[in-house]
Amino acid sequence: MPALRLSIIVPVLNEAGGIESNLASLTGLRRAGCEVIVVDGGSSDDTLARAAPLCDQLIDAAHGRAAQMNAGAFAARTGLLLFLHADTRLPSGALDAIEAATRDSVLAWGRFDVRLDSPRASLALVGAMMNLRSRLTGIATGDQALFMTREAFESVGGFPAIALMEDIEISARLSRLARPVCLRLKVLTSARRWETRGVLATIVLMWGLRLAYFLGASPEALARRYR
Repeated sequence: MPALRLSIIVPVLNEAGGIESNLASLTGLRRAGCEVIVVDGGSSDDTLARAAPLCDQLIDAAHGRAAQMNAGAFAARTGLLLFLHADTRLPSGALDAIEAATRDSVLAWGRFDVRLDSPRASLALVGAMMNLRSRLTGIATGDQALFMTREAFESVGGFPAIALMEDIEISARLSRLARPVCLRLKVLTSARRWETRGVLATIVLMWGLRLAYFLGASPEALARRYR
């Protein structure tokens, strides 16, 4: 077994339908020295049973993505952390790219470009705009697979204990330490949210939520609107 190089933290909640295939896609990375930590937030389906054979640690945490990711980081055995949504796939070369991106600073952090798993041209444009916006603002979303050194994670106190926008908030805090490394490699993430709600409706919703957050709205109230 090679020395551990990276901890991949996957928060889950009722992901039985896709968790096996998503975790199976990480098998090669586990062989290369990555540990996969699945953090459950109270699933009522058989997510845990399906995930157990395909990860290195399976832990329970309080419900909420921020709490789950913080619990995973606490359990991680490496100094390099990657937070990966259960419906997001990493590209080939991800491990080497992360290591190169974080090699020169103990406070380094970054994210991948994103591509939505849909053939629709409108969703290809959405992905391109997400990547451009992130590159210009230094703010990343969880869909872009945030990575960081443990020192950077601890310097900002981990993910804030809020019901929504935890990825936006930690990005803002990390940006005060260093500019993010914006990798051109693309993660592939689910388009189900966009296809279920509609592309335009989802754009309006997400921009409205972010604007309300920056104007001081409660994350708990925003989470109710999001659901």
